[in-house]
Amino acid sequence: MNAGPVGVGLIGAGVISDTYLENLTAFPDVRVLMVSDLDLPRAAAQAEKHGVPRSGSVAELLADQEIELVVNLTIPAAHVDVGVAALDAGKHVWAEKPLALDRESGRKLLGTAAEKGLRVASAPDTVLGAGMQTARRAVERGRIGEPRTALAVFQTPGPESWHPAPEFLFQTGGGPLLDMGPYYLTALVQLLGPIRRVTGAGGRARDTRVIGSGPRAGTEFPVTVPTTVTALVEFERGGSAQLVLSFDSALRRVMLELTGTAGAAVLPDPNGFDGSTLVHPLGTDELVELAAEGHKASRGTGALELARAIRAGEPERASGELAYHVLDAMLAIDESITSGERVVVESTVVVPPPLPATWDPHARTL
Repeated sequence: MNAGPVGVGLIGAGVISDTYLENLTAFPDVRVLMVSDLDLPRAAAQAEKHGVPRSGSVAELLADQEIELVVNLTIPAAHVDVGVAALDAGKHVWAEKPLALDRESGRKLLGTAAEKGLRVASAPDTVLGAGMQTARRAVERGRIGEPRTALAVFQTPGPESWHPAPEFLFQTGGGPLLDMGPYYLTALVQLLGPIRRVTGAGGRARDTRVIGSGPRAGTEFPVTVPTTVTALVEFERGGSAQLVLSFDSALRRVMLELTGTAGAAVLPDPNGFDGSTLVHPLGTDELVELAAEGHKASRGTGALELARAIRAGEPERASGELAYHVLDAMLAIDESITSGERVVVESTVVVPPPLPATWDPHARTL
C-alpha cells in the first residue's frame, strides 16, 4: 500500500471545478497533480489558476503513474465511460453525481472497480458537511425520538438563468430529479435508512428554455425531461418522505424537515455543507438551534475522505454503493411517473457511520 498524500488528477475543467480545486489544493492529505479537459486551453487555465503543476489530455492524465485517484467532473452522460477508463488505468474514482444514467452502466462501473480491487465513491458529499453531520448526530442521539416522516422540497425557476451551458440539465441525466435528487435522497437515506419503494408523478411546464447568461445568452434549447417531480418515498425500516423537486416554480424554496416520535427538526440545505438544525420538541413551544459543529470545507470533502479511507484500508462514507442505491431510487421514481404505479427499489445499502465532529480536512494525517 502506498503512503503519504494521495496523488489526484481532475478530469473536467467546467464550472464546478473551481470549487473542487480551491478545496483539494488546500487539503494536505492529497496532491492535485494534473487537470484534464477535452478543451485543453481550459484545462491549462484552471491548472494555472489553482497552482496545479500539469494539465493535458485525459489519456495523459490516465497514464500518469503518480495519480492514484481521479476526480471525475465530466457531464453526467460521460461519468461511466470516464470512470471505467480510470479504473482500467488502475486509478480509484471520485465521481460527480449522478453516478450513472441507468442501472446497467452503474453496475458496470461498480463491478469493474470490484474486479480490479479499486474504489468508486460519488457525490454528493454535502452529507459529510458539518451542517448535515450535526443534524444526523442530533437525530441519532434521540433529539426528536424515532424518525418517522420527512418533507423535502426544492423549488426554483430553473438553472438556465445563471448557467452558461444549461442544456444538459434539461435532458436525459438532468432535470430536478437527477440533478437535485441526489442531495435530498442521500440525506434522507442517511437519516431514515435504505429506500424500499417509491410512487412518483411529474411533468414539465415548458418544452423549451432560454439561456439567460454568458456568451450564448438568448439561445433557445429543448426540454426533454420532467421539470417538476413529486414522490412518496417509503423506507425499509418504516417511515416515509414526501419529495418535491421543481425547476418550474417562481417561488424559490428549500426545505428538509424530519418528524419523529418526540419532536421535529428543520435541517440545513442538503445542497450545502453548513447551516444550523432547529429542533422542536413535541408538546412544548421550545425551539433549540444547533449550530453546525465540525469542519468548514465544501466540495472535494468526499474525495478527501475517500483518499484517507484508501490509505487506512477502511470503507469510505460517500460510497459508490450508496450512490447506486440513490440512483436506483431516482430511476424508480421516473419509472413510476411513466407507469403511474408504485415501484419497488431492488437495491439496498448499509448506511455509513457519521463523521466524528473532530474530523478535520485541513489536518495532515497521511
